[in-house]
Amino acid sequence: MKPISYVDELTRHYGSMGFPPYKWTINETAPLTRITKPLAECCVSLLTSGGISHCTVPGFDPDARNDHRLDEIDQNTSNQDFAINDSYYNHTDADQDINCVFPIDRLKELVEDGTIGSIPNRFWSGFMGRIYNRTKLIEESIPAFIDKLREDAVDVLVTAPA
Repeated sequence: MKPISYVDELTRHYGSMGFPPYKWTINETAPLTRITKPLAECCVSLLTSGGISHCTVPGFDPDARNDHRLDEIDQNTSNQDFAINDSYYNHTDADQDINCVFPIDRLKELVEDGTIGSIPNRFWSGFMGRIYNRTKLIEESIPAFIDKLREDAVDVLVTAPA
């Protein structure tokens, strides 16, 4: 079996929807930092870009482009209290179990069994859709998000792209 070329497939898929070819960011200066303490002592947070919104707030634009919206999700929210508004992927399975794209229950289980130390009071959903204005993302949105992670004393961020 031949491996799937992820970039080529995405280019083809989004091209069929009228999107221009995506300019992939290659960041050779981003620091990858090893954790300095055992995972069992780390606070682990979560970010999904899968168009997940709490049912009490307006949903994401399912055809979004350059959406820098970032929603706080209380970690005590039931996994039944979400809607998925995203036309970029098939979310049939995630409609049945939100943990497919927003593994809130799995993180809670990892705290319970001692694999990770803790989770913060809030998780995150945002940066949904295709983001073409990378400068805004790199210079404004991500630094603001990092400040929020620091407020929560997060050691590790799990990202769950859709």
